[in-house]
Amino acid sequence: MSLLTHVLVCLFGMGSWVAINGMWVELPLVVPEIPEGWHLPSYLTVLIQMANVGPLFVALMHRFRPGALDERPVIYCIVGLGIIATFLLAFFWKHTMTVRGSLRSLPFLVLSFLLSVVDCTSSVTFLPFMMRLRPEYLTTYFAGEGLSGLVPALVALIQGVGVVHCQNVTLAIALNQTTDNFPVAGSTELHAIYQPAKFSAQVFFLFLSAMMVVCLVAFILLNHHPAVARERKSDLYFSGDLALGKREQGLSLQAQTPEQKPMITPQEAAKREPHSFFGMGTYSNPEVVFIFVVLAWVNALTNAVLPSVQTYSCLPYGNQAYHLAATMAAVANPVACFISMFMPIRSLVFMGFLTMFGTGFGAYIMAMAALSPCPLLVHSTSGTAVIVLVWILCVLSLSYVKVIIGVILRDEGHSALVWFGAVVQLGSMFGAVSTFPLVSVYELFRSGDPCNTKCPI
Repeated sequence: MSLLTHVLVCLFGMGSWVAINGMWVELPLVVPEIPEGWHLPSYLTVLIQMANVGPLFVALMHRFRPGALDERPVIYCIVGLGIIATFLLAFFWKHTMTVRGSLRSLPFLVLSFLLSVVDCTSSVTFLPFMMRLRPEYLTTYFAGEGLSGLVPALVALIQGVGVVHCQNVTLAIALNQTTDNFPVAGSTELHAIYQPAKFSAQVFFLFLSAMMVVCLVAFILLNHHPAVARERKSDLYFSGDLALGKREQGLSLQAQTPEQKPMITPQEAAKREPHSFFGMGTYSNPEVVFIFVVLAWVNALTNAVLPSVQTYSCLPYGNQAYHLAATMAAVANPVACFISMFMPIRSLVFMGFLTMFGTGFGAYIMAMAALSPCPLLVHSTSGTAVIVLVWILCVLSLSYVKVIIGVILRDEGHSALVWFGAVVQLGSMFGAVSTFPLVSVYELFRSGDPCNTKCPI
């Protein structure tokens, strides 16, 4: 296999979700500067789900006009849109407009919606494009997709996003001197002081735009570089010459003598009969349903449910625990891809077991988030180690399941990968819709002050 092709596929995969992942990690710097404040994450969640019109359009085209939509022009369009939107975001993210008498960050919200369309549509276009390359490169693509979350997180760590220090602050005004329940003038309290970032949000958004440019360059080279051409499969399927290829194959078979034709036993013929109408028919209809249900569940957890409660599950253990869990969980995603490259276990039983394994860790994370601001072992080093380890194992196991499903469906054909991307978005949407009311409407999860929260030992 070509090392250059692996690198290009990885860079191409990094462009899939780098814009939206980058926006999420930059929120601590963006939120204090815009009128929406901490309601912004709720708005972003809604905008991302509205952006599923892109994947819906592509899926409907493949369903009702099979073969009419070529992914390559669509990818050029959405990656180009991503470059322009992130570049404009760097200069207009703080601009506000008056809407119905209230200030709103309309440019930021509109550009965020466009970036959501770009990233959501990548799920149903990038993966089908990978059908043009040998199967071994699909795992590398998933590794790049995992890096689309890790790289912005590392840059945000270097930037110093969300770094907080507890300092004693002297109260200048007596709030109430008649009771002991209120501090008086001259008393001190610990307050959370957020450190200024090493570089601005504008620079960070320009970095995201540069990442999208790298994705575009990688995609161009994947289409036109001679070294990649040698790794490419036959383009008969995509060039519209499939019928011609079948006719030529039929003529060649007719020209064979009976002795030259391969002998197929009845047992082999029975084994080759398709078990269902999906893909190549390798899996029966119940097995196909099981695969897609697992895929939707895994993406609901990893893309929506667990990220929305990450701060509640980790911050009670300290700012360091939160950043460590977020970074190491992002590392676990590409690690799972590399493991699957050398250990591609396709057993559906093992897949189900691993999904239950990861879901168990997810349940622990949800429980700690529900107990916030006083989860188990909150005052101990072991509690910090456990929550970080649980996040790593949860993301590692569920990411492995997602990659293996991608490998399985890749062998089922082009349309199977389109459905893979559509179900990924569908699962993420259901996860976001079900979690949003719990977090933002009913406020079942409570955040604690990182410096003043007192919990019983």
